[in-house]
Amino acid sequence: MRTLTLETEPRAVDVSVSGSALHVVLEDGRELSVPLAWFPRLLEATPAGRERWELIGGGEGIHWPDVDEDISVAGLLAGHRDRTRRPAA
Repeated sequence: MRTLTLETEPRAVDVSVSGSALHVVLEDGRELSVPLAWFPRLLEATPAGRERWELIGGGEGIHWPDVDEDISVAGLLAGHRDRTRRPAA
């Protein structure tokens, strides 16, 4: 059985958060968009808190200091969402 291996780790170069989605641009030109509901801390954050992000690990992840949220690019590509909290009703 063959296994797919990546030559390099995917790295983010830009991030934006709309009212309904998280958008991440990767250095290889791909663009990811996932529902904001996947990440309740971001969903519940203020627009200013969502806008203040920083790349960590050379772009392997994204950190929102005001929201205390960290998301890995590899996790996004694998379809992982935050499973620690449920969105507010």
